[in-house]
Amino acid sequence: MRYYKPIEIANELGISTSALRHYESWGVVPAPERAANGYRLYTKVHLAYFRCLRAMFLGFGVNLTCKVLLHIQQGEMDTAFWLVNKEQANLQHEKGVADQTLALLQNPELPIMPSKKLKRHMTIGEAAAFTDVQASAIRHWEKEGLLTPGRDPENGYRFFTPMHIRQILLIRTLRRTVYFLENMKEIVLAVEHHSIEKAKEVTEDALLSIHARNRQQFNGVHLLVELCKELDLFAVQQGWT
Repeated sequence: MRYYKPIEIANELGISTSALRHYESWGVVPAPERAANGYRLYTKVHLAYFRCLRAMFLGFGVNLTCKVLLHIQQGEMDTAFWLVNKEQANLQHEKGVADQTLALLQNPELPIMPSKKLKRHMTIGEAAAFTDVQASAIRHWEKEGLLTPGRDPENGYRFFTPMHIRQILLIRTLRRTVYFLENMKEIVLAVEHHSIEKAKEVTEDALLSIHARNRQQFNGVHLLVELCKELDLFAVQQGWT
């Protein structure tokens, strides 16, 4: 059996050997055997774990990657794959919202959601349901100055117009990609003042970010599959061993 020195794996992945030790300490990579001199004896399995971990970090983030690899160590390949599948479905949903937002910015006359009836004035609950955004998030964005809904003069309740719905969709798209709340105010208010070129530009950038994450996710999935092959998990699941 071939053993790999920590520096060999670290150099391949462009990280430090201390990073390898950190990943070990998290429990997401199996602890290696030790030589008589105490040096770690990494195998092809460890190399596959490290490759997978580093690739998945980019597309899925640290928390989900760690959960997935812990399930893999337990031989729970299907559980791990469904976690990955759910995250890919979430990204697909984000892309749909971003596509819809860009279409609305490019052509404000388009119906916001052809499958849903848009009222001239909507309550916060109706706006939340319409845009698939939590009402608490809408209140927070209002507090941050991103939204300025009207108020019913009789009862003081908020009401949201189609323009506010466009703003909510835009905020939702940007906050999940490359923009933070403090960077969005000027862009979102541009929609209110019918000056939308900047909003279109940043939405297009957001879509590019989503495309990049999609590619990163597929690369991570590829290396996850390679790890499972190295562990013979496919054979185990099919009852071949």
